[in-house]
Amino acid sequence: MTEKTRKIALCSCERTMPLDGKAVAAGCGKSDILTADHLCRSEIDRFRAFANNGSVTIACTQEAAHFSAIASEEGLGATLSFVNVRETAGWAKEAAGTGPKIAALIAAATVANPPLPHVSFESEGIALIYGRDGTAIALADRLKDRLDITVLMSGNADIPVPTVNEFPIRKGKISRVSGHFGAFELTIDGFAEPKASSRARLEFGSSRSKAAISRADIIIDISGATPLFPAADLREGYLRADPGDALAIERLAFAASDLIGTFDKPRYVTFKSELCAHSRSRVTGCTRCLDLCPAGAIAPAGNHVAIDPFLCGGCGACAAACPTGAAGYALPGVDVLLTRLRAALIAYHQAGGRAPVLLLHGAHGAELIEAAARLGDGLPAAVIPLQVNEIGQIGLEAIAAAFAYGAAGVHVLDKARPLHPTTGLEQTLLTANMLLAALGFGPDAASLIEADDPDYMLAALAKAPQAITALKPAQFLASGGKRDILKLALRELHRAAPAPVDRVTLPAGSVFGAVNVDAAGCTLCHSCVSACPTGALSSLEHRPALRFDESLCVQCGLCQATCPEKVITLQPRLDFTAFEAGPLTMKEEEPFCCITCSKPFGTKSSIDRVLAKLEGKHWMFAGANAKRLDLIRMCEDCRIEASMNETIDPYGAPARPKLRTTEDYIREREEAAMAAQREADMLERIRRGEV
Repeated sequence: MTEKTRKIALCSCERTMPLDGKAVAAGCGKSDILTADHLCRSEIDRFRAFANNGSVTIACTQEAAHFSAIASEEGLGATLSFVNVRETAGWAKEAAGTGPKIAALIAAATVANPPLPHVSFESEGIALIYGRDGTAIALADRLKDRLDITVLMSGNADIPVPTVNEFPIRKGKISRVSGHFGAFELTIDGFAEPKASSRARLEFGSSRSKAAISRADIIIDISGATPLFPAADLREGYLRADPGDALAIERLAFAASDLIGTFDKPRYVTFKSELCAHSRSRVTGCTRCLDLCPAGAIAPAGNHVAIDPFLCGGCGACAAACPTGAAGYALPGVDVLLTRLRAALIAYHQAGGRAPVLLLHGAHGAELIEAAARLGDGLPAAVIPLQVNEIGQIGLEAIAAAFAYGAAGVHVLDKARPLHPTTGLEQTLLTANMLLAALGFGPDAASLIEADDPDYMLAALAKAPQAITALKPAQFLASGGKRDILKLALRELHRAAPAPVDRVTLPAGSVFGAVNVDAAGCTLCHSCVSACPTGALSSLEHRPALRFDESLCVQCGLCQATCPEKVITLQPRLDFTAFEAGPLTMKEEEPFCCITCSKPFGTKSSIDRVLAKLEGKHWMFAGANAKRLDLIRMCEDCRIEASMNETIDPYGAPARPKLRTTEDYIREREEAAMAAQREADMLERIRRGEV
């Protein structure tokens, strides 16, 4: 199939930044490149001619709406995409050397996101205002014409009695709340209604003895108390403001007034329950996603977890931490993200760039980068900024792939004071740095930059250590599930490493590692095999054996928790040779074959132990029943047949001795006393010569 020529429109933005069309052409491969100085205005006819049919990438986002309108109104038949190269590259102190970076940014922008599934919220505008004073009443009065308002007062503040009851006012304290936008359920303690006879101030009657249950589409919390939800900013339909902040109340009122109708949000995380390693047979294994979710959107659900898409805030921590790929981030998927990294780094190298540094960021980072370009020196020429939806979605596979593709550093940009813990990302960076250092790339090649000031961000980038780049940058394509992509990225990282080693020790909680089995204590019961969710532990069909494939192990701990002999321990590490080694035998024994049909069953050592314990020591196998020991030497089928043919009654034990009761002891004492009396009488008769 003939590859279509890519159209790229470059503009110097009225000559405020230099353009290196040759570098862009070298980095972007087969391309038709248009360079201009004022493409959106004085040279708009050049755009019309250039964009007539085909796919066009325009290196400008500021005038995206203008270009799109012209293409639509004039029927140019072009598919337009846009990428910002001005604030991210051209407006910088090192602008003259940004040709390779511009090529990288354009190449990454051409990787499209697949269609994204959504979830829908339905709101009829039923709103509960939870307040403590007259501020709640004033807010309700403003919103009563837009929303179906109920006010719940948490305290005993003096509230003027309304002349007309235009909305319900109640008293109580919210003790529990669940649900989501459009379907909140609240448990209210101390619920009370106002007295109709209230005169100077609103007075409430007696509180209910039982908690009241209320439902609402929207919760407006201006109580000044602790938020009703963890990660409250991620909970759609829950609006919260400081009751003493008039500006915040104004913003809240504006936002609340529009919350009626149907609202869509992305289904950020896809989930495949069959891959989940959370639990087996009520034994808990992996809890990584449960430990990291700030929104409380994940809960145990039998052998796996369940992710509520209505509660999910899209931080991506669960998907980044999931060792099996059961949870996957969809905005974009890990395969699309790695394809974008690959396109950017390959284009950068092909355009003549050296030692590129990736700066991964979210919306906050985009604002800092723009401020640095407009007010400061801008990003260095070697720093390639790539925006992701949430930095929490960045996993080990992305960092490993970036260095395999030839990056000299990977830095993640976040706020100086993040709203939510970055524990998952920090663990990922820790593991990545341990691997990179062990493979010869250098120390601290991947880092988290927390900044709210553009100058501080630039200073941190300047101080960040440069890693030794890959000896031969990889160009592999990411495909398959997340676990497959992670293993592929690590293989390629090892192949391109400056000083590769076969094995690297990792911290506890890592998603790679070994299972160590004390073979002397293992009975080959295969409980661990039944519990293993990934097939890392397995058995052989015709021979008693325990096998282990380290490349499949996710260190969930289910085997360790399930083992009845407690002979299994976990060893977090990354063994690159295990990717190719396949299953290794941990223990193998001689099978015991049925004495009747020769079918192998059990292990010879186990059957010998059972025989030694039973022979001559149990009524069923002792004395005349000694031949019944052959039943132990038979497989389950032959054992049943022999038992039926010989009419063996497993309950036919010898008669149990009669239990001695109190009456027995009394009767025996009486009989003994009578015997003693008879003996005494006989002796007396002998003494008297009567006998």
